Amino acid sequence: MTSVLTLLSSLIWWVLFSSVGAVAPAVIAWIVLRWNERTSVVFNRVYLACLIWCLSTMLLSAGVAAHLGIMRAPFGPLLASGTFRASLVLSMLVGVIAMWRLIPRVDAHRIRLTSACLAVAVVMAIAFGVVTTLASG
Repeated sequence: MTSVLTLLSSLIWWVLFSSVGAVAPAVIAWIVLRWNERTSVVFNRVYLACLIWCLSTMLLSAGVAAHLGIMRAPFGPLLASGTFRASLVLSMLVGVIAMWRLIPRVDAHRIRLTSACLAVAVVMAIAFGVVTTLASG
């Protein structure tokens, strides 16, 4: 019974942290998509796409970290790992596909694939900047 409760608690925290963590990427992606598409996009769908992206990224990153045996700080070796870098590329592909498939413009057309790529690239660039700043300080 304890194992079931532990698993359930872990799943609840995973969803909770992902939904909180999806807010900042959703705002950034929404701004980039409004600018690049030159029309409004639906914010709640941007948030949904970023939530799916964050859920998959957290699951994938935790799996790679567990596989490499790096579960505690310092995370420098994890960031330098080729496996982790490949998982980030896979994560970016998931983000692009989620945004491209889920986000409509207000005129009911789907956003362009290049817009989704640009939004994911901007979010990842800002995330890399934040992570490297925190890791070096």
